[in-house]
Amino acid sequence: MSQVAVVTDTTHYAPRALLQAHDIREVSLYVNLGDHHERESAMPDFDAFYQRLRELDQLPTTSQPSIGDFLEVYEPLAAAGKDIVSVHIAGGISGTPETARQAATEIAVRHPGRRVEVIDSRTACGGIGLCALAAAAAASTGADLDAVVARTNEAADTMKIWFAVDTLEFLKRGGRIGTAQAWLGGALKIKPILTIDREITPVERVRTSSRAFERMVDYLKARHEDGADGWVVQHIQAPDEAARLVERGREIFGTEPVFVSEIGPVIGTHVGPGLIGAGGLPRRLMAELGV
Repeated sequence: MSQVAVVTDTTHYAPRALLQAHDIREVSLYVNLGDHHERESAMPDFDAFYQRLRELDQLPTTSQPSIGDFLEVYEPLAAAGKDIVSVHIAGGISGTPETARQAATEIAVRHPGRRVEVIDSRTACGGIGLCALAAAAAASTGADLDAVVARTNEAADTMKIWFAVDTLEFLKRGGRIGTAQAWLGGALKIKPILTIDREITPVERVRTSSRAFERMVDYLKARHEDGADGWVVQHIQAPDEAARLVERGREIFGTEPVFVSEIGPVIGTHVGPGLIGAGGLPRRLMAELGV
């Protein structure tokens, strides 16, 4: 039996069945519209949310879990004698890792001898999902907390993911544009490609959706050349483009993706529909799971 439990947050957007199969728990972030606050984990119908998003004059806001939300997940694990590795969205775009650390301090008081190590993945979406799977792979061997932390940090260090967004408008309106601020103005009419390295970071600008797609293929080729063969594809309301990118990925890697999924409301609020994303890390970091 594993000595270490793995926890993440809902911005991984990996298939829930995949995480559940490997005993990865999650803590939900929130989407707020007026006085209505909804856990992202309780919003399975992304289509309905994105339809509303297109029609709203004012964007919803998003918020991190509370300390209580983390304790609700951590407490029974610590009470069962487990240490915890908690892997989360980049602290540069969310306060989630800091809140997790506060909850970890509370667990240390309530359960002396138990440790909770919070890891800022420095990424988001599929990048977090892959890091959490790497943590679970190490934990499945019966490794101790330090070994699981080391594997997770290696995953975070080697993880790269890129997103081609349809417009910067949503990032501008939501105030999460980061260093891509320099692209505002006329740049709203181009197709930006971004990454997340502690914060949202611009990579390049292209003129057309077809060129953005081909650049995503190029990034998958670069991952393959780097030995990062555990690859993923994600999208927002762009299933056909994602399917095309998966086909190109199969040609490049000769394997199936670790997962393909749609990005949900917390991140989707800030980037908008039309996104396609791809990235990966070395599959050996998840080898024990057989993914």
